[in-house]
Amino acid sequence: MLYYENFPVKGVTSTEKTGIKIAAQNRKAYHEYFVEEKYEAGIELSGTEVKSIRAGTLNLKDAWCSIKNGELLVNQMHISPYDHGNIFNRDPMRVRRLLMHKSEIRKMQALVQQQGYALIPLSVYFRNARVKLEIGLCKGKKNYDKRETAAKRDAQREMDRARKERY
Repeated sequence: MLYYENFPVKGVTSTEKTGIKIAAQNRKAYHEYFVEEKYEAGIELSGTEVKSIRAGTLNLKDAWCSIKNGELLVNQMHISPYDHGNIFNRDPMRVRRLLMHKSEIRKMQALVQQQGYALIPLSVYFRNARVKLEIGLCKGKKNYDKRETAAKRDAQREMDRARKERY
């Protein structure tokens, strides 16, 4: 991947310019929750886990975050063992520590305890060769909210189809 900051280069996409490559997304989170705020955190990983993420063997479907003893942790994030790894492979479902500033962690902990928010991982991506996790401060949707969102999405899709046929 090429990384050019301020130089327009023919044939280089915008994601290559910024150095961001998405490894996995949690689409189920957007269906199940209202995302109020988004945060970026680093992940404490072993070398074989990073290689496995580069290979695309990561699942965020049932993942969630918790705060214990002032540390932010991600639970139920499945990173498959690296194929060419050996004794250095770790447990795929182990609890992993997230790296954020203490003030941000305290702020999130206060919101989660008082107002009933949940911390849900939204995506994992590489930012200039470092693995980052996007965390959403989320509130749960009710069934009628999910139906309303689906109806809006379908209506938008129909309008786009009609607009496309017209031109």
